[in-house]
Amino acid sequence: MDKFAALISSFRYPGPRASGLHAPLKALVEKKKSIESRKLIFTRAKQYAEEYDAQEKELVQLKREARLKGGFYVSPEAKLLFVVRTRGINAMHPKTRKILQLLRLRQIFNGVFLKVNKATINMLRRVEPYVAYG
Repeated sequence: MDKFAALISSFRYPGPRASGLHAPLKALVEKKKSIESRKLIFTRAKQYAEEYDAQEKELVQLKREARLKGGFYVSPEAKLLFVVRTRGINAMHPKTRKILQLLRLRQIFNGVFLKVNKATINMLRRVEPYVAYG
C-alpha cells in the first residue's frame, strides 16, 4: 500500500491513530469553554444580586422618607393580572357572557394574562363571580 492510499484510508475510516491526535486538544478547548461559561454565569448572578440589593435599599429609603414626613409608603399596584374562569354558563346574564368572551375566557378553567387599566378593572367587577384573578 502506498502513502497516498494510506492517507485516504485514514481520512475515510478514522481509527485510534486519527482520533488520538486531536483528543487532548478537544478536551482542552472544551475545558476552556466551560471555564468561560462558568465565569459568565457567576458574573450575571452577581449582577442580578446587586440589582435586587439596590431595589431593597431603595424601598427601605422610600419607607423611611414617608415615615419622616408623617405619611405612609404605598407600594405601586401590579400592572398585570392572571384571570381564570371558574364557573360555567348556566343562568348567566348575556352581558356577562359577552365580557367573558372579550376576556378570551370561553371555557371553564381557561386563563389569560391581562394588563391592568380602568376598562379591564370594570369588566372584572362585572364577571367577578365567574372568575378568580390575582
